Amino acid sequence: MRTLEYGAVRLAIASVALCPPLARVYIQLLDRAVPRLRRTAEKNLHLAGLAADGTVDGMFRSIARMLEMFARLPRITRENVHHLIRYDGLENFKNALAGGRGVLVATAHFGNWELSAFAHALMTAPMHIVVRPLDNARLDAFVEQRRALSGNRIISKRDAAREILRALKGGEAVGILIDQNTAIEEGVFVDFFGTKACAGSGFVKLAQHSGAPVVPGYALWSEDERKYILRFDPEIPMTGDVLTDTQRIHAHLENVIRRHADQYLWIHRRWKTRPPGEPPLY
Repeated sequence: MRTLEYGAVRLAIASVALCPPLARVYIQLLDRAVPRLRRTAEKNLHLAGLAADGTVDGMFRSIARMLEMFARLPRITRENVHHLIRYDGLENFKNALAGGRGVLVATAHFGNWELSAFAHALMTAPMHIVVRPLDNARLDAFVEQRRALSGNRIISKRDAAREILRALKGGEAVGILIDQNTAIEEGVFVDFFGTKACAGSGFVKLAQHSGAPVVPGYALWSEDERKYILRFDPEIPMTGDVLTDTQRIHAHLENVIRRHADQYLWIHRRWKTRPPGEPPLY
């Protein structure tokens, strides 16, 4: 089964590289073949108090653009990357990095998180990116090889803390996806779109331990420009309190998602973990 999965993904990516419009076809097929994805997205948007009409379709279009860009990664170079993406707020990243304590880039499954780190390595400098290994080992090796083509260094989420702290001590940047649901023992409950969500506390603990500044970063599609905009927002001040700091980061993320809701990955069951005594939402 894993071999078939690996072969199907490789075939899909190779065909998209040859014929980019196939990306939307494949994602439309995924939408129809796995209806629970749309149901989860609609449920999440309801929990967030946002309209599902048009947003879910826009989300699938965003996933299709991401698939197309992932298929193109081997052909993206320093010479042509600017045709695909540009910066906004790069000074926020550079100012934080100048402090000498590294930078923790808080990012999310939003826009094109694969292209953002890949392009940043080509346009400025490589960084460390923290990823959860895929269950399919062959597929995981393939994806990691692609991610590293622009010079980025991969840190496995399974044993990340020591490597992250080492990179920060060396004054380097580390990008971490901070928006997924986590178990109670690994996180704290924050308000996210008006509903309690369990958010990992490890990110702010790393910031507290290292003294590294926290800078939000994400790549969002601009329909007007027909390219992505890699945005670095101003540093989010940390107080040293885990709950307060985790809430600050997620409040910032929520504000950005509200402005670009169709580019967030709503198919993830973000509110799965509930406070003790509360019934499940899914």
